[in-house]
Amino acid sequence: MNVINMKESYDAEFVRAVERESGQNVSLCYQCGNCTAGCPYTEFYDLPVSRIMRGLQAGQRDALLSCRSLWLCATCESCTTRCPNNIDVATIMDVLRHMARKAGKAPEPAVKTFCDAFLDSVRRHGRVFEMGLMTRYMARTGRFLSDVDLSLKVLPKRKLAMRPHDIVGKESIARIYERYDRKEGKQ
Repeated sequence: MNVINMKESYDAEFVRAVERESGQNVSLCYQCGNCTAGCPYTEFYDLPVSRIMRGLQAGQRDALLSCRSLWLCATCESCTTRCPNNIDVATIMDVLRHMARKAGKAPEPAVKTFCDAFLDSVRRHGRVFEMGLMTRYMARTGRFLSDVDLSLKVLPKRKLAMRPHDIVGKESIARIYERYDRKEGKQ
């Protein structure tokens, strides 16, 4: 039986940081379970959304930042839509995922790799270059043959460009990344 000693494990600063970054008051959650009931990915989660919210109220930083659910969340916002207290649960999930990334925790490495490849593509071109995204993802994960059947269907339809097309205003996107890098101390 898992027993949590709240005196030892409650991280008040973690709760405050999530509330500050998300703009949400997590104490408003009274565990009705609507978020979990509406989530299309609940069956794949190690922690259902309502347990994530309860863990957050209990200040369980390590358990939450290590859970797979954060990386599997599609941010479809069903949880937010169904919340009777108007808590933006999807934003909380995003904040937790960003905190997990900063803490170096990614129990779903393929999902993190895909996210990284996506963001790299946007950084370079101002938009997603799908072929480059998939090439980078496959190179980083070694999953070279996983989607061959799809590519055989898509390539003849010319739905994937072979060369990137930069957008007008690409510099504005670059400035967003620069501001983020400065904020995170990466420059």
